[in-house]
Amino acid sequence: MQSTCTRLDRLVSEKIGINRRDVRLMLARGRLHVDGQPAVAINQPVYQFSQVLLDGEVLQDKQAVYVMLHKPVGVVSATRDDKNKTVVDLLSHPDRQQLHIVGRLDFNTSGLLLLTNDGRWSRALTQPEQKIPKWYHVIVDKPITEDYVQAFAEGMYFAYEDLTTLPAELKIINPYEAQLCLLEGRYHQVKRMFGRFDNKVLTLHRMSIGSLALDRNLQPGQSRELQREELEQLGCPFTLP
Repeated sequence: MQSTCTRLDRLVSEKIGINRRDVRLMLARGRLHVDGQPAVAINQPVYQFSQVLLDGEVLQDKQAVYVMLHKPVGVVSATRDDKNKTVVDLLSHPDRQQLHIVGRLDFNTSGLLLLTNDGRWSRALTQPEQKIPKWYHVIVDKPITEDYVQAFAEGMYFAYEDLTTLPAELKIINPYEAQLCLLEGRYHQVKRMFGRFDNKVLTLHRMSIGSLALDRNLQPGQSRELQREELEQLGCPFTLP
């Protein structure tokens, strides 16, 4: 994968097969433009989605793509799988093969899943220190009591990883249903937390990530691109032109 930032002379050299020293002459003659402005230095930073023109001809003009998918149960959160249908297989976007997944969902978990070709954006959303809340709807096999609420809020120690989960908010809807907010995404975390009470998770559905809620008009398997306002609400404005 190409770095999200490189030098102008390196990019031009790689694109048209010339010596990097020759880019200096192009720059001096005003032949290079970056994002609609004359290039200012051979070491000028060029980002993954910067537009670069030479004599008006495009050298780079890659567009950032941000997709919301309503993941159904029984689909793998992967870009490729030899046995099962993947979330990428569900997409109709022309650049779907260039997209990667922003935080996975288990095979039997449904709901909001994000895909993008913007590595900076996906890293910003998945860094543990960001503590971005993710809300889930959970249906379990046995009644949920107030003991669960306190245990989830205190965090649970997982000996295998030698860690304690971050405090999680559990809202009981009825004895068998709840909404759960996690600030992290440990391996099978929800199932393991309810497993402390010997309570099996029957269905798990992710409703939102941060301020972004799953579009209610999207049926399982359907997707759409995120709108500018949604990207801004997620707090990653550096992705926008």
